[in-house]
Amino acid sequence: MALNVSLSLDERETISRELASGRSHRGIALLVGRHHSVISREIARNGGNQKYRAVAADRRARRMRARPKERKLERAGRVRDYVMERLALRWSPCQIATRLRADHPDDEEMRISHETIYQTLFVQGRGELRALLYRALRSGRAKRVSPAKRAPAHDRIAGMVSISERPKEADDRAVPGFWEGDLILGSACKSQIATLVERQTRFVMLIRVPHDRSADRVATLLTLKMRTLPGFLKNSLTWDRGTEMGEHARFTLATGMPVYFCDPHSPWQRGSNENTNGLLRQYFPKGTDLSVHSQAHLDEVARELNGRPRMTLGWATPTEKLNQLLINHGVATIT
Repeated sequence: MALNVSLSLDERETISRELASGRSHRGIALLVGRHHSVISREIARNGGNQKYRAVAADRRARRMRARPKERKLERAGRVRDYVMERLALRWSPCQIATRLRADHPDDEEMRISHETIYQTLFVQGRGELRALLYRALRSGRAKRVSPAKRAPAHDRIAGMVSISERPKEADDRAVPGFWEGDLILGSACKSQIATLVERQTRFVMLIRVPHDRSADRVATLLTLKMRTLPGFLKNSLTWDRGTEMGEHARFTLATGMPVYFCDPHSPWQRGSNENTNGLLRQYFPKGTDLSVHSQAHLDEVARELNGRPRMTLGWATPTEKLNQLLINHGVATIT
């Protein structure tokens, strides 16, 4: 098949001649080496089978190419509304384009590539469009404490169990209920948010930890959050070696969830959680006071993250994946 979408005059003359002989659109497509949809659109926009004329079609195509083109997102319509709504939710152009096709599988008008979104907004975007794109792009970062500051050699956590002893079914994500957790810190390391990510579904939960990140305080808040989950979603929690998890034994006793600790300086061992912390910088930029955010606001941020389609989930959302698990176990779903 030819890669160039623009038909030549010779190809158009072949189309005209073969139409006159009664050949089908698919037959003509095979003859000229084009996809059948290209041939069908060419004929439809130039009078149909009975009125198609090669020279007139070629002249019209040249005239249309010379006209300045209005980009798809610059005119009002359903596609623009769809894109704008999801940019406002901080979806990436790739997430938008892929999910648009999935949400409207039979509507050819509801199509746009992620390249078109980027091109429109970067090259000609202005005002609200450009502002929304900047919000959707991955920029800014919530401040996190370095491993050296979190777990000094002289202040090791008693009774730590290494990640190497974590059940193997957690590694391939085949079984739900294995969580990864961490703290992100705000300005001057005086405010923080606990982040929890379920490894199979990538479902996110956020916990407000204002001012006091003592081991006792963190264990209490994590316990309260985990008690909201059904039993099959409480297999284990993986954390780094921060001293805020010093009361891990009390957490395990209260929830039934063992805690496994990563190796020193090995954030990739909590890959899902590290990726989520990167996404959170869109909402909580580096150097900001995280204590100003209420738990209700954190819940709303988590809902937005869980509502984004993920390539790793086949472009389903974490909420959809978690709800399917809940349905399978006869548990009420979430919204």
